[in-house]
Amino acid sequence: MTQTSENVTWLTQEAYNKLKDELAYLTGPARTEIAAKIAAAREEGDLRENGGYHAAKEEQGKQELRVRQLTQLLENAKVGEAPAADGAVAPGMVVTIAFDGDEDDTLTFLLASREYASSEIETYSPQSPLGTGVIGHKVGEDAEYELPNGKKASVKILKAEPYNG
Repeated sequence: MTQTSENVTWLTQEAYNKLKDELAYLTGPARTEIAAKIAAAREEGDLRENGGYHAAKEEQGKQELRVRQLTQLLENAKVGEAPAADGAVAPGMVVTIAFDGDEDDTLTFLLASREYASSEIETYSPQSPLGTGVIGHKVGEDAEYELPNGKKASVKILKAEPYNG
């Protein structure tokens, strides 16, 4: 998973390979596909009223933004091991917390960069208020973090396990 420190992003080898493959696709076959879409739409005539052309250009812009993001991420990446299953919260772990010690009011989430966000599990960044509040705490400990309104919230760490997704 990832752990960001200043401008360095820690990735497992598997995550690094996955992101590198995505970058290779976006800079190769995907660029060719979008160029073909733009060319086909251009042949339809007046570009001012050509919805297909504008949609393809917008898609191209989003694709190039993702290429820049991936390039920067991979340039600053350090490849390392997944976090140890020692009960201490670290990036790359699935964490279950109880709000204000109420074990009926819990949240389970993946503590990782948005590169790992999926529909399977909610993802919180290690730089988020909750993320920074729980990092380093062990199962059974209480942690505190600051809410957007400036107040403090307390959570109890119930579980911390390496993510296997």
